[in-house]
Amino acid sequence: MDKLIVKGIRFHGHHGVPEAERQVGGHYEVDATLGCALVNPGNTDALTDTINYAEVVSRIVEIGTQQSFQLIEALAEKIASVILKQFAVDEVHLTVKKLHPPIEQPIDYFAVEIFRRA
Repeated sequence: MDKLIVKGIRFHGHHGVPEAERQVGGHYEVDATLGCALVNPGNTDALTDTINYAEVVSRIVEIGTQQSFQLIEALAEKIASVILKQFAVDEVHLTVKKLHPPIEQPIDYFAVEIFRRA
């Protein structure tokens, strides 16, 4: 299967279990791989025949910044569900990272990785 890959979609979102964490918010990063047929757009060279990745990025940022979830697992599920419903993709692979989470031991990020099919 062909793939469109978008890495490093960054936004400030209000997600987390403690209410205080949701109020302050934090930094998140999403990597998305979309499984779809790319033969036709490869032959026509027409944007109308492919997935506009700018629109995919906009939807991911919109969900991440305008909605609030306790778990990034729920954030990932919402993003995957929207992508599968709104874009002509057969599958989506997402990695959602919570950058520098507020825990005692400093870490670069915590992430979930999900694979979903239409």
